[in-house]
Amino acid sequence: MLAASVLWGTTGTAATLAPQVGPLAIGAVAMGLGGLLQALVAAPRIARDAGRLRARRGTVLLGAASVAIYPLAFYTSMHLAGVAVGTVVSIGTAPLASAVIERALDRRRLTRRWLLAAALGLLGTALLCVAEAAHADGDTGAGSMAATLLGVGLGLVAATTYALYSWAAHRLITGGIPSRAAMGAVFGLGGLLLVPVLLATGGALVGSWSNAAVGGYMAVVPMFAGYVLFGWGLAHVPASTATTLSLLEPAVAAVLAVLVVGERLPAAGWAGIAFVIACLAVLTTPARTVRRRRGEEGDVAPAPVVAPLGDRGAQ
Repeated sequence: MLAASVLWGTTGTAATLAPQVGPLAIGAVAMGLGGLLQALVAAPRIARDAGRLRARRGTVLLGAASVAIYPLAFYTSMHLAGVAVGTVVSIGTAPLASAVIERALDRRRLTRRWLLAAALGLLGTALLCVAEAAHADGDTGAGSMAATLLGVGLGLVAATTYALYSWAAHRLITGGIPSRAAMGAVFGLGGLLLVPVLLATGGALVGSWSNAAVGGYMAVVPMFAGYVLFGWGLAHVPASTATTLSLLEPAVAAVLAVLVVGERLPAAGWAGIAFVIACLAVLTTPARTVRRRRGEEGDVAPAPVVAPLGDRGAQ
């Protein structure tokens, strides 16, 4: 999960290398081609589990539709509201959306550990947002405000769809479908839905070798490789834990913006990164030593490395 978040954190820096490519084209090439590549690699697995996938076609279609909507909303949100605000809204509110979905559909109880981790992560991403926005150039007129509000709204759409396809994939995997088949089916169908968008908006991607290289990188590295890692992780942790771990993404993006793009990050930004790291530490630290002692005595089994969100762990 953390490795996937690191790969996703490179997308903002990569997109700056192709400024002529619009947000819809970036989203369509990244998630569209990345999803089709996942389906191609997983084709034998998908064929082997076709019957079980058809039996859960509602979950598959929900995940695929969310995969198609997410990148369009995410990259357009960053385009309208700015990278900092768009990323914080889209990624920072995804754990809350995921928790609501799991609470409503799976009746999963929220633990104090998850609530603490989510609070630290949200505080950290908010500090990153404030730090980057303070150094960003932009208009303050009514038109800019309207664009920002629209960007925030699209960020909420991105957060909800991210949580939905994470939940759908987790439901398929814990239902007995191998992660490669589940992710290949969901992301492959989502990629097919994005092909018309790519054909309509992706002209600039073939306008230069640098643009094509950026598009290829986005599809193969953060989207294909990143979501393969994400699928493996979903086999072991709930979707809400996965989306909380992905709060590492904006922290990675901020550090790369400093190291590669040359942006400056004030003290509030570094404090935000520290809060995100604290969030990840809380979420991934083994449970209390007392439980281990009880496990050694035979009363309670040793705690898992990643604590489950609620009273039912990942299957």
